[in-house]
Amino acid sequence: MARQDYCAFLGRLLLALTFLAAAFGKMLHFDATAQTMMVYGIPSPYFLCALAILIEAAGGLSLALGFYSRWGAALLTAFLIPVTLIFHVTPDQRTHLIKNLAIMGGLLMVLAFGPGALSFDGERVLR
Repeated sequence: MARQDYCAFLGRLLLALTFLAAAFGKMLHFDATAQTMMVYGIPSPYFLCALAILIEAAGGLSLALGFYSRWGAALLTAFLIPVTLIFHVTPDQRTHLIKNLAIMGGLLMVLAFGPGALSFDGERVLR
């Protein structure tokens, strides 16, 4: 195994942790999250909060396992675009805006170069 395979594995795990933690937080504080979405004018906030949990959990697991990881990275990137534009464009959200842009950069790297060999998508993982 090459160094880039281990780096790709660790990078995927770190990206996945972000989304899995966010999904878990939304599950623990479902009503509060939906209420916040309502304040921002999001229609059907309870449905969209549940959908956000599903997207973050599925995408996070996809990255962590390297299973359909390019699809997971694409899904999470598409999810982050409106989330960032809706919730993180005000001056007091600058740090979150930059963080989301950096996360999108990492996701685009997975999308472009794949998950590496230490993944279910990789050819050598189960040998």
